Amino acid sequence: MGKLTRVGAAVLGVVLSLSGCSGGDAADSGGKTVLSYAIWDNNQKPVMEKLAKEFTRTHPGVTVKVRLTAWTEYWAKMKTAVTGGSAPDVFWMNGPNFQLYASNGVIRPLAAEPGEGGPDLSVYPEQLVDLYTYEGKRYGLPKDMDTVGVWYNKALFDAKGVAHPADDWTWSDFKKAAARLTDPAKGVHGAAAELISFQEYQYNTIAQAGGYVISPDGKKSGYDDPKTIEGLRFWTDLIEKKQSPDLKTMTDTAPLQLFEAGKIAMYWGGSWNAGEFSANEYTKDKVDAAPLPRGEKRATVIHGVANVVSARTAHPREAEEFVRFLGSKEAAVALGKAGPLPAYTGTQDGWVNAHPQFALRAFLDSVDYAVPYPVSKNTAAWNEAEQTHLTKAWTGEQSIEQASTELAKAMNDLLARE
Repeated sequence: MGKLTRVGAAVLGVVLSLSGCSGGDAADSGGKTVLSYAIWDNNQKPVMEKLAKEFTRTHPGVTVKVRLTAWTEYWAKMKTAVTGGSAPDVFWMNGPNFQLYASNGVIRPLAAEPGEGGPDLSVYPEQLVDLYTYEGKRYGLPKDMDTVGVWYNKALFDAKGVAHPADDWTWSDFKKAAARLTDPAKGVHGAAAELISFQEYQYNTIAQAGGYVISPDGKKSGYDDPKTIEGLRFWTDLIEKKQSPDLKTMTDTAPLQLFEAGKIAMYWGGSWNAGEFSANEYTKDKVDAAPLPRGEKRATVIHGVANVVSARTAHPREAEEFVRFLGSKEAAVALGKAGPLPAYTGTQDGWVNAHPQFALRAFLDSVDYAVPYPVSKNTAAWNEAEQTHLTKAWTGEQSIEQASTELAKAMNDLLARE
């Protein structure tokens, strides 16, 4: 899915708990069941509509209407729909919002567990299955997945005589390359220490340093752990050494744009960037992908969108059948050819083959050591605290130790209220 934009949700739990009974567009028409299906990516709308028609072919009594809402409005519109009793029957869910929706009874768990007539969950990465499990119950099925790697500018590497990243490169290798690739005279930086994209940056280095963002039970922040702080220092050091643009520069011009203009040599990005870089005139033949460098250990954040069923749907059986179809091998193959990296194991060749100029296997191989996106019941609340406190370290107003320790206290206070 990529780029998990942070959304405020301070009162969302209360709103969700007031949800009424509904089925979105799921009114019966001409003897047929009509299911509404909400998504947020216009690029995926054609393949989703194709899959909806294929489902109707095998389930002639059911029609699916795909409803597109832009990502910037998706969650606000979902809150309004849930409150007003018009939630879609089936919709896309992401990790940061999942526990909030599950804990408030807005989405329904799968009707049966594997071995009891339920879907085979072993075909998806275990980290994604766990991400969409709440209080021992499974909700929805993973649709796609994404991991993070380093996209690098081959032309800049070659011009400086820097060896391209090896599969087993380390933090030390990365830092040495960043130093050599930085060229102030040409306005080129070796890397970019972006702050707003924790999925691509901070969460990865925290895990690689042996630290953690939130404890497994979701009750304690890891931001005061010395290893977590070292994972953050990885980025602030790059800014201090001027091997990354400063925060103001990256706020004025996004690192993605700087990378596509040849001003950033190494860009920490996701598998979702393959389509972007294939289409961009500058990057399409100048960049390639490599795995993230190893710190104390190897790690990359894994995330993926799941299809879930509204707890208030008037057609729970048909809605779950549609979710199971969307989670099938057949649907995954179609999805992979259309752009996103499917979560179903063994169906990713279509995605890899669509961009043969890039070493995309790096994103698939990293699943073996991937760590889940950190979440809790109200992820958005402490996401805002992360931004507030760590900004002070990124600007140099505070040391990374002070900023991170204060963040841990604020985050623990927020977790205690969940």
